[in-house]
Amino acid sequence: MLKKILAYGFIAGLVVGAPLFGITVALQGHPSPGWGVVVGYLTMLVALSAVFVAIKRQRDVEGGGVIGFWPAVGLGLGISLVASLCYVLAWEAALAVTGIDFAGDYARGLIEQQKAAGVSGESLARFTADMERFKVQYAQPMYRLPMTFAEIFPVGVLVTLVSAALLRNSRFLPVRRG
Repeated sequence: MLKKILAYGFIAGLVVGAPLFGITVALQGHPSPGWGVVVGYLTMLVALSAVFVAIKRQRDVEGGGVIGFWPAVGLGLGISLVASLCYVLAWEAALAVTGIDFAGDYARGLIEQQKAAGVSGESLARFTADMERFKVQYAQPMYRLPMTFAEIFPVGVLVTLVSAALLRNSRFLPVRRG
């Protein structure tokens, strides 16, 4: 099972990590915020479809058409963990290669949004101070790494739970004998 977790996890990690790294390097960390989030999460879903494939293969090939919910969850979470670690490594590599100031750019963008919304005075000063604290925190790997991990792992948990719930039913996408 560990071999399957690592194989499918690295495949998912490559599918999600390569575009993250490539787009970040190509655009120097300045994608359009609207499509950047959409592309990012769609890429995560495509990559984490490896969880569904692995659970189905485990059920159909090794399990003789049967898999329990909890074994499927264990397999899916293992794959999601490996894929998430690859995602974190890809982000760290992109930061190292580009030298972008992600936290600074992000903070400046949010402050501009607050100004555009009409926030001013003490509220804006408080928000600006919060963003300065965020920039200092984000510079610390022990803050940044778990934060990056938390972008993708919950998606993996959701894909795992849905896949395990669907595939525990042997009538859902049954094995085709022929």
